[in-house]
Amino acid sequence: MNQKGTLTFFCGKMGAGKTTKSKTVSIEKNAVLLSEDDWLAAHYPNQINSFDDFIKFSTLIKPFVKSHVQQILNTGTNVVMDFPANTARQRSWFKQLCTEIGCEHEMIFLDLSDEQCLSQIAKRRVEQPERAQFDNEATFNHVTAFFEIPSGNEELNIIKENRIGTTRSN
Repeated sequence: MNQKGTLTFFCGKMGAGKTTKSKTVSIEKNAVLLSEDDWLAAHYPNQINSFDDFIKFSTLIKPFVKSHVQQILNTGTNVVMDFPANTARQRSWFKQLCTEIGCEHEMIFLDLSDEQCLSQIAKRRVEQPERAQFDNEATFNHVTAFFEIPSGNEELNIIKENRIGTTRSN
């Protein structure tokens, strides 16, 4: 039987460090790293000017991304997705992606406080001024209103990380 790769994806508020963590994990796991921001910028350059634009275009690429990721996982290659899993619906999409092909998954939940996230967003604004349009407290508050803490009944393999340490749950 062909060994499948493992899918790793992330949950955490804006500014929690999902992109930074995804880069680290992809190196640790010798995995293919796919970034939603990169895919959107490549497919829809200069067309994402609001949160609604982001949602619209993100939804449009999902069928292709799903098929692509499944093909990679089917080769036995691990995949790390820097795509948000911040709502139950988003997490269900990742779980379905894995269930359809019978591969393992893990979701890293970066559980940081609003204050920690806002501090990291302020730092990112200085380091990447091109992101200043979206990296601000107003956008953080808007996006965070949709955030749903993962629950046990979602049946996910969760690795929870915060400033104190790491815990695993299934």
